[in-house]
Amino acid sequence: MTGYQLTFFTQQNRRHDRQPLHQWLLALVRSMGIRGATVFTAQEGIGSSRQLHSARFFELADQPIEITMAVSADECDAIMRRLRTEPDLHVFYAKTPIEFGTIGGEE
Repeated sequence: MTGYQLTFFTQQNRRHDRQPLHQWLLALVRSMGIRGATVFTAQEGIGSSRQLHSARFFELADQPIEITMAVSADECDAIMRRLRTEPDLHVFYAKTPIEFGTIGGEE
C-alpha cells in the first residue's frame, strides 16, 4: 500500500480534553479504526520555540514524545480533518509519503 507516515510530536506534560495529549491521540486514532500507532519517548528534543525539552531524573513532565502511524491517504485525510475541528488543540506533525504493508502471517 501507499500512504503516509504521520508523526505527531509533543511532551509528556501536554494535555488535551483532561488527559495526556499522546493518550488522547491514541484513543482518537483507535476510535477511527486506524490499524496501529506507536508512542516513542525521547531523552531530549528542541521544540518549535527552540526550547530544549528533556527527561530529567526527577521530572519527566517535559519529556519529548512522538506518536507515529502508517496510514492510507484516506485515513490521513480523515485524521487531519478531525484534528482541525478540535478546539484548543496544538500539536506539531510531520507527514511523509511511504509504502507500507505486512510480510508473513498474523501476529
